Amino acid sequence: MVLTQLSPGQSARITNMNQLERSLRRKLMVMGLLPQAEILYLRAAPLGDPLQIQCQGICLSMQKSLARQIEVEPA
Repeated sequence: MVLTQLSPGQSARITNMNQLERSLRRKLMVMGLLPQAEILYLRAAPLGDPLQIQCQGICLSMQKSLARQIEVEPA
């Protein structure tokens, strides 16, 4: 399952980010999006893009195209 398939308010654990470009994956990891980290899907913008997530106490917004490349498992 990918990040975009979660419902608002649902928690999940990151399982795979290997589909991302290496430099982009590194930037996300610096911001706290690490493999096995628990995230909370907060909400999507009115038109569906971007999404807002919370990870390790930090709120992040990301494009839907990026979120489709992050695999998660529901917590």
